[in-house]
Amino acid sequence: MGFLKVLIGLPLLVVVLVFAFVNNDLATFNLWPFYIEVTVSLSVAIVFLVSVGFFWGCLFSWLSHAPIRKDLRKQKKKYKRLSKEQEKLAKEVEGLHENIATLKEQESSFVANEAKVSFGERIKKLFSSNKNTDNA
Repeated sequence: MGFLKVLIGLPLLVVVLVFAFVNNDLATFNLWPFYIEVTVSLSVAIVFLVSVGFFWGCLFSWLSHAPIRKDLRKQKKKYKRLSKEQEKLAKEVEGLHENIATLKEQESSFVANEAKVSFGERIKKLFSSNKNTDNA
């Protein structure tokens, strides 16, 4: 987009400057409500008026994009908030993965301990625990 602006703006600037400096006569301007007369070269007046027009155009362009800049600021704030929340949730998920790994280790050690106990001993424990619960 910047290249397109230069491609259009540079030849236009050259045309305006050539037009301004070719017309080198004196011109008298009356500033109506104040009754002031100013006599300047026509080339200076043309360059001045084109410059004023350019700056007015820049100002109005900047003002017309104000809602877009406002929305962009809101989106940046929302992005920062969501980024912080995402980091917090990532840490929480990492902690949960560590808990899962710990539980798997405990389960594997429990299964290994249960595998060492013979089948007959397991049945004895099963019936002995039932008798204890019935007496209570």
